[in-house]
Amino acid sequence: MFAGKSWDEWIRQYAQSHQNPANRFCHTLGIPLIAVSILLLAAAPLVNNLWKVAAAMFIGGWIFQFVGHAFEGKPPEFFRDWRFLFVGLRWWAAKMRGRA
Repeated sequence: MFAGKSWDEWIRQYAQSHQNPANRFCHTLGIPLIAVSILLLAAAPLVNNLWKVAAAMFIGGWIFQFVGHAFEGKPPEFFRDWRFLFVGLRWWAAKMRGRA
């Protein structure tokens, strides 16, 4: 699935298209919003109206992503390769540990 590349290689390539400080900031907020929204959506059938919170977080997270790419002046990597949809959260985790 990951074309013989290591996670480190995927993260390095992802980081190359996320150099602008505004884009990095937007992704630092947007990626966890999206990730948490997906978890909340899974729990939504158990909690009344939780889907609304999850949907707002999901949309807000994607808005942050695209605003960041407007600052970067480059399209998101997943436009080129859908597998980058799975790299963003790993990049975020590496960034939080000071490795990206």
